[in-house]
Amino acid sequence: MRRVIVKLHLLGGFTAAIFVIVLGVTGALMAFEEEIDHVTHPHLFRVSPSGNSIPLEDLGRRAAAAFPGSRIVAYGLGVVPSLSSSVILQGKSVYMNQYSGEILGVRSGPTWLNQVHQLHLRLLAGDAGKTIVSWAGVLMALLTCSGLYLWWPVKRVSIMWSAGGRRAWFDLHNAVGVVSFVFFFSLALTGVVIGFESRTVPLLYRITGSEPLRPPGPVALRPGAPLLGPDAALAAARAAMPGAAPVFINVAGPRTAYRIAMRFPEDLTPGGRTRVFVDPYTGAVLQAESSRTTAAGTRLVNLNRAIHTGDVFGVPTKILMSVASLAAVVQVVSGLMMWSRRRLSSSAARTPR
Repeated sequence: MRRVIVKLHLLGGFTAAIFVIVLGVTGALMAFEEEIDHVTHPHLFRVSPSGNSIPLEDLGRRAAAAFPGSRIVAYGLGVVPSLSSSVILQGKSVYMNQYSGEILGVRSGPTWLNQVHQLHLRLLAGDAGKTIVSWAGVLMALLTCSGLYLWWPVKRVSIMWSAGGRRAWFDLHNAVGVVSFVFFFSLALTGVVIGFESRTVPLLYRITGSEPLRPPGPVALRPGAPLLGPDAALAAARAAMPGAAPVFINVAGPRTAYRIAMRFPEDLTPGGRTRVFVDPYTGAVLQAESSRTTAAGTRLVNLNRAIHTGDVFGVPTKILMSVASLAAVVQVVSGLMMWSRRRLSSSAARTPR
């Protein structure tokens, strides 16, 4: 049985090697995607709080004046006073100092971090890439389990660097694998749940006996009635979800409600898991879904994603998941080095003297 597992582990490792490297490197970056963006583009995100924020409508007017003909579709808000706001126009995002109204910069098209994100999710190959990544996640989970099985009789966690050659790579492979087992397996398992979400998400709702909250339908059209501005919708959302910070608000239309995404302090996901829909004519709250009280199935889906990204406990778990992602790369490299050293040794032994 052990010889069979060794062969399967080796075959699975070869099959998944390139995907593990891609997912490991991109996953390590994605754990700190927001922080990397803020550090590498401080001119877009960093502001000095000074007095009260300018109303969103005023920020929108200034952005629209700077880019005539571009329609405003949404607003982004910083979760802390030192982060800028943004006005999202068709095809571009305008970053603004919400205290002075100054335009800090403009972005259009995907950034390199957006590309890293899509490479991790879909290998930049659409649905086909997502399918490959999902099955690579299954293979990674199996490799993790088979690796633990092969390590168990040895139970070695030290590395004998002085031995050099295959023995040092073998020790490194064993030590990194067992130390990172829990985190690596968590990454693989949660990634599989995300990759096969069309099957796994309904299963989570069935297990918990719950149903997802469906967004409200189109708003009843009121010809001639004026639409409320985003600031009024934001005030209604804050009243409905006290203690939650708004991070994003769309611009409503005659038949489209305002949708405000919000974050409670314990919700460390950048996009927020709390949402409020507001009637654009009356300011009435059409629906409010709190991350604290939403359906059990939804909470499990959110938790799975938070574990995978490292958002669950903030910076400490981001570091753990980032290191675990890089550990996966180390496993591929050390495994390949073990194999190549063994091949060299076997060839040397067969060579006539």
